[in-house]
Order: sequence, then structure tokens, then C-alpha cells
Amino acid sequence: MPERKIHSLSGRITEPLMLQAFKAVKKNRGAAGIDKVSISMFEQNLEENLCALMKRLKKGTYFPYPLRRKYIPKGKNKFRPLGIPAVRDRVAQEVIRRLIEPCFEPYFSERSFGFRPHRNCHQALREIIRLHKRGYTIVLDADIEGFFDNIPHQLIMKLLAEKIADGNILKIIHKFLKSAVLENGVLKKTIKGTPQGGVISPLLANIVLDVLDKQLASAGHAFVRYADDFLILARSTADIEKAYDLVGKVIEGELGLKLSGQKTTITSFVSGFDFLGFHFSRKSITIKAKSMDKFKDKIRMMTIRSHNFSDELVVKINRVTRGFANYYATDFSHVKSQFTMIDEMIRRRLRSMKTKRITRGNNRKIRNRFFERRGLVSLCVLMQNS
Repeated sequence: MPERKIHSLSGRITEPLMLQAFKAVKKNRGAAGIDKVSISMFEQNLEENLCALMKRLKKGTYFPYPLRRKYIPKGKNKFRPLGIPAVRDRVAQEVIRRLIEPCFEPYFSERSFGFRPHRNCHQALREIIRLHKRGYTIVLDADIEGFFDNIPHQLIMKLLAEKIADGNILKIIHKFLKSAVLENGVLKKTIKGTPQGGVISPLLANIVLDVLDKQLASAGHAFVRYADDFLILARSTADIEKAYDLVGKVIEGELGLKLSGQKTTITSFVSGFDFLGFHFSRKSITIKAKSMDKFKDKIRMMTIRSHNFSDELVVKINRVTRGFANYYATDFSHVKSQFTMIDEMIRRRLRSMKTKRITRGNNRKIRNRFFERRGLVSLCVLMQNS
């Protein structure tokens, strides 16, 4: 029996929903789009702006602005392209996301953890640990080349139309997908992909990859997925090779995407592998090397020796170290030695800022107690208190 489609979603666009969407956008912060209207500027005439946007969404006269291209670092000498929508368009996307998410969420796999209500990275990591304890020791670490940038629009719209029958809502989503991108003053058309930076993009990614989830589950394979990052686990090499074949057929045959030949590998807990910022091995779970390097680079940028040491700097460092500890100091990770190393690095760099030189004598002149009195938070202490 075919699933019942959802009609009349446009009628559910109300003033309270518009306000909730704006509050969510405001909470997530973010830069202005090509119209240069910031969140605070949009908020100055909030009621009028939301009312006008609501009318356009309901009547089908809404058209998004082109996206503003921005690049963020992704590893050494690599950058990830983001498409930054205008604040108005982020609110519109959040409205549509809230309308359509309940149509799909109940049908998603229990092994999918990314960008879903009441689900997070730590749950995905715990699922890997649970499977390992049950004897799943062989791992397929799969990577889809440029996933967000290459999802076919036709596929997205087909999957949406399987559950949504409101033509206006489908047309609005199609407009989101077709938003052009402004890069270096040049307007570029978008013919495929859903922009990283778009509010609705993670949900659309889950809708597309749910096709893979269902086929893996139907074939009896164990897997863990967080957005486009996923692992398949098996008890034998033969089973993992079957999973590899199935993944290739679904990703390249049905979804029109491509697996990365270099980054997709068969490995094991004995050989070790990385997932969601952690490194898994047979006996321990630690912070992966790239995550350590990225955090140390952030600390280096904050503690340049020619700058002055201050209480304000301590507050900024504490903010990033607390976030780091909140993620990595878990009951399943083994990060004490790595935390100790970072604590020592931070104090060493702060001593250099204080004395304007690097010498071993700094450790004797400026004791750890000095930084404790100034309020510097230690990762090791945060780990003990977590």
C-alpha cells in the first residue's frame, strides 16, 4: 500500500511559525547574505519583515536571493565552499524545514544520527562501540566525492514528491536549489547540489541518503551514518566486500553520485580508523591527529607572542577549551595524555606572550598557579569534572 502524501502544507505557514523560524536563525547566528542585511538589521523591523515573507511564501511569489560564496578551511591548503543565504532566505528555509521534517523523520533509519532531533555525534560513536563489542571488527570507511555539491536536483525533488503533494512547497524548495551563487562579482547558475550553509541542506541530505540506509538495512548490513559520513561494519572481509558492492551500486547507480576511490577504504579496529573527530583502534578511542592539529592551530592564532597577555585572552581560550573538552572528554574516550599535552602547550605559549621570549626558564619564573589565579581552565581538570 503506497504511503499517504501530505497535502496543504502552505496553509500551516503561520505568524507563530515564522517567529519560531526567525528565533532559530538568530540562535545559529551567521553572516549576512548578498543583500548585506544582518540578523540585527532584519530584527529592527521584524514584524513587518516576517509578515511580508509569510505572504510571499503562501502565495508562491517568493524568490530567494543568490547565495554569497564563502570558503572555509578544510585541512591543509584545502577549502570548503559555502553558500551563504540572506537572513530572509534562512528564515524561509527554516520555515520549510520545520514543515517537511515531520513528513520524513519517522521513516529515517535508527542508524542515522546527523542533523536529526534528539540525536548527536556521541550517539553515533556509541553505536560503533556497541557493534565492536558484538564482534563487528571489519570496517568500510566510505566517502562520497563532493556530496553536497553534486546531489542531482531531479533526485531531490523526486524523493520529496513521494511524501509531499503541496505543489507550492515543492516549488519553493526547487527555488532554493536553483539559487545562483555570487562569487567575485560573478553570478553563477546552480545546476546540481544543495549548498553547504543552507538551513535546509542537512535535511535534504538525509532524505537522499535514506535511500542507501534502507538498502543496507534490507541486506542485513550494520552501519552508522552521520550526514554524509558513514561506516559499515562487518564480522568478516567477505561481508564487508558485499557491502562495498552494494554501496557502489546505490551511490553511483541510483543516486548519481561517486565514491572517492582514494578515501573509501576497507580497514579494521586493528588497523585503526577515524570517524567524527575520533581515532578508533582495538584498545582505545583517542582524538584523531587532524583534530589535534586543528585545535593547536587555533590556540597558536590566539597566542601570538607579539600580542599582550590579558584576562580577556584567558576568557577566549577558556571558551574554546571548554567546547573541545565537552566533545572529546567522554566516558568512552582515552584522551588524558592528549589533554595534558595541549594544557602544557597553552601555558607555554602564554608564558612566551608574558615574557616576549621562549626560554626554559619561563617555566620556573611563571608557575602554573599564576594561570590558575587568572582563571585559566585546564583540559585535564575539565575532564575530571565531566
